[in-house]
Amino acid sequence: MAAVNITAVNVLNNPSLFTAPLQFEIQYNCQYDLPEDLEWKLTYVGSAESEKYDQVLDSVLVGPVRQGSFRFVFQASPPDPAKLPQDDIVGVTVLFLSCSYRDKEFIRVGYYINNDYQDEELRENPPPKPIIEKLWRELLAEKPRVTKFPIDFDPPSSTATDDIIPTDGAESTPFMDVDAPQDMET
Repeated sequence: MAAVNITAVNVLNNPSLFTAPLQFEIQYNCQYDLPEDLEWKLTYVGSAESEKYDQVLDSVLVGPVRQGSFRFVFQASPPDPAKLPQDDIVGVTVLFLSCSYRDKEFIRVGYYINNDYQDEELRENPPPKPIIEKLWRELLAEKPRVTKFPIDFDPPSSTATDDIIPTDGAESTPFMDVDAPQDMET
């Protein structure tokens, strides 16, 4: 069983203008205290053709992580349309909300997004270059795609320095600043 489970994600400002911030109310519970922070990340898929157009809209560290149930609002800026292919701005794309622990992703919640005009005339006859300030964004919030990845939440049982046994009677020093000058006697 995972140490952290998402219990609910509510999309707060949906639908909204393309230029409005994205807001998610995230509820999760933790089975036991974790020594490190959780990293939550929001990624906008800019084009189905290439990952180079994906934009990390924001990432936030949440911690300390204690046993219990928690809730917070994650707000991120909208994608930068200047970094998106013009042909992919209007239409359907995907947004990923992910959570990682120790740089290992353990859950990803995907949402389809439809970017379109509310004005019927613009929908029927879209301009050659999208008019960003007239675009609306709608997430298909009722049908998220949730993917879970198994990871080890427990701390490593030993570190490399725990396995070092001094052979000359000296004490083992598990943490050493390798950039600091060392006085060595011979």
